[in-house]
Amino acid sequence: MSGKLWGVGLGPGDPELVTVKAARVIGAADVIAFHSARHGRSISRGIAAPYMRAGQLEEHLVYPVTTETTDHPGGYQGAIDEFYESAAALLADHLAAGRSVALLAAGDPLFYSSFMHMHRRLADRFDTEIIPGVTSVSAASAALGTPLVEGDQVLTVLPGTMPVDELTRRLRETDAAAIMKLGRTYPGVHQALSDAGRLDDAYYVERASSTRQRVLRAADVDDASVPYFAITVVPGPEPATPIPLTPAATAAPVPVASATAEKTAVHGEVVVVGLGPGAAEWTTPEVTRALAEATDIVGYSTYVNRVPERPGQRRHASDNRVESERAAMALDLAKRGGRVAVVSSGDPGVFAMAAAVIEESADPQWCDVPVRVLPGMTAASAVASRVGAPLGHDFAMISLSDRLKPWEVVARRIAAVAAADMAFAVYNPASSQRTWQVAAMRELVLEHRKPDTPVVLGRDVGGPTESVRVVTLAELDPVEVDMRTLLIVGASSTTVFETAGGPRVFTSRRYTD
Repeated sequence: MSGKLWGVGLGPGDPELVTVKAARVIGAADVIAFHSARHGRSISRGIAAPYMRAGQLEEHLVYPVTTETTDHPGGYQGAIDEFYESAAALLADHLAAGRSVALLAAGDPLFYSSFMHMHRRLADRFDTEIIPGVTSVSAASAALGTPLVEGDQVLTVLPGTMPVDELTRRLRETDAAAIMKLGRTYPGVHQALSDAGRLDDAYYVERASSTRQRVLRAADVDDASVPYFAITVVPGPEPATPIPLTPAATAAPVPVASATAEKTAVHGEVVVVGLGPGAAEWTTPEVTRALAEATDIVGYSTYVNRVPERPGQRRHASDNRVESERAAMALDLAKRGGRVAVVSSGDPGVFAMAAAVIEESADPQWCDVPVRVLPGMTAASAVASRVGAPLGHDFAMISLSDRLKPWEVVARRIAAVAAADMAFAVYNPASSQRTWQVAAMRELVLEHRKPDTPVVLGRDVGGPTESVRVVTLAELDPVEVDMRTLLIVGASSTTVFETAGGPRVFTSRRYTD
């Protein structure tokens, strides 16, 4: 029996605007499918993350092109059509195998959405149901706090990709308008609003309902800084209440001579901090001060929950798989004046948020946002300390997660470190969805190390359920390893000896070979 295709409307951005039905279907579906551009950041997946469950299959549908050029023989349209055909075939395989598929769509699935391309290719073959979502038009109206239309007035929804003269004509003929698909089209939209005599009555709403929402007068918008997820609104009735404009939009122009001082006054700061691996006393005083001074705390929910709550401080917790989106949100909050602390466990520069924030900050839109990284104790150091000094000589750190890199790369690096005869710490060794990598790692290492090589298993070190054991490489049982465990695999020079308090382990700094 075939599975069911769900077109799931997620609303405009705020996860709390996901409908009860959409949340239920997301949690129950066998497969979660979502789109993104080639940068890999999916807004839809970020919205849906709170409602997903462990163990769900995920299909990441990456557009081959968005606005850039392509060497596809069919040009842009040929590349996109081929992508939609291959994506539909991928989802059809799941459906034919009896799996239910929830295809995520920001806003509403049939309102300027990519879902309609899958619907067109699949709905005649498989049971399909659409879950409507709150559109960005409704979210933009709510952000303005004013009606779009009333009485017999007519609302016209227009794509910004229309020719300027056609946009101008339609803006002149309607009572109210919402213009979507902005981004690079905004200069033309701005011109059409001006030519139609509607510019003074128009407003710009960016990323409506999200934590990065901005509301400006359309005339005040910098044409070069408009993202795709923005909308221009021309209300029908004259606003009866003040429009809640973003404060930065009303600021006076910055004189060239005082630009440096203005940057200091307007922009906040992002501080990426390491909380340490578990125990509160392992959080450094420097990090504690940064957390106390922050206006916003951003991070994976598990780590945000470790930070004491303070009156007036905003907390932005999210799923652990949306690092790029989290980094962009932190930078945007800082750009608007916030003092933002992005929290990581352990040290933020070791398989944590520092890399994501620094990489995202390379985007020119964040060039004026200060970013600092405050170090923390690493999980590897904490686990090593419990048994002595297994990392006393040269060592490496490797993550077994293949979410951001293929397993072939992970395996090649494990083999190289094993052959180099260094001790190494293993992060992210297993999860509910990854259960075979530890055994695969053990077999790779045994090709270069003796079976009696010491292995340290440290779980929840510094936490309430801490446990630390020392076994041999041959004895290493993958069943004992989960995501909260860190492994340290010794080198040929790593020694274990027994004491009254338990085994001690060290890797000598003296090198005899």
